[in-house]
Amino acid sequence: MLTPFGQDLFVAEGPVVSFYGFPYPTRMAVAVLPDGGLWVWSPIELDDALRDALAELGPVTDLVEPNKIHHLFLGPWAEAYPEARLHAPPGLAAKRPDLRFHAELGDTPHPAWGGAIDQVVFGGSLVMEEVMFHHRPSRTVLVCDLVQRHDPDAQGGWRGLAMRADGLVGPDGSTPREWRASFVRRKQAREALRTALAWNPERMLIAHGTCAASGGRAALARGLRWLAAPRDDGASERRDQRA
Repeated sequence: MLTPFGQDLFVAEGPVVSFYGFPYPTRMAVAVLPDGGLWVWSPIELDDALRDALAELGPVTDLVEPNKIHHLFLGPWAEAYPEARLHAPPGLAAKRPDLRFHAELGDTPHPAWGGAIDQVVFGGSLVMEEVMFHHRPSRTVLVCDLVQRHDPDAQGGWRGLAMRADGLVGPDGSTPREWRASFVRRKQAREALRTALAWNPERMLIAHGTCAASGGRAALARGLRWLAAPRDDGASERRDQRA
């Protein structure tokens, strides 16, 4: 159920869910914090096997959602781990008043994981902001919906054509077109991207599609190439080729 992805970082694959009729594979990450607690990112469907695997690693102390549409399975996790802190991305607390959140995520890491995990909010969108994380021990950037790299063989019919038109299929990946269009204040998102690229991640772990076990910085830059300012395109491409 839990597969190592790097030092003190594990992944677990969840079921395929329907999002407006489109099939989306699900994936979560678990980081072992310096104090031994478990930091769970984008929780998938919880079953007995996954609970047993987590129990072998340590106590679940923090449940983290990266954006406000990733909350499908959060309720059962909150019930199963009542002592865990729930961390809401911008907008989720208002959307889920039935859940008691410990804090809203921003650019400053919570003290529980400060020093082990960095974070930055991709702001500037009219509809949704996403919090991106960087796990320092494994040099892994964790990206939810901002970069999707779906399997070409799993995307057929008109839905597959639509996802290809959005650039969501294949090794480069991208952000859904309608979400890209909502970033009317792109300076904020570009600043967040510069912060994330400065982390110089070796790996990129994403929720939907193929992760990058190496070349994480370059993979992140390619997936978010639509955010690059025109004057930055050439310099960014040269830096990514050296990464």
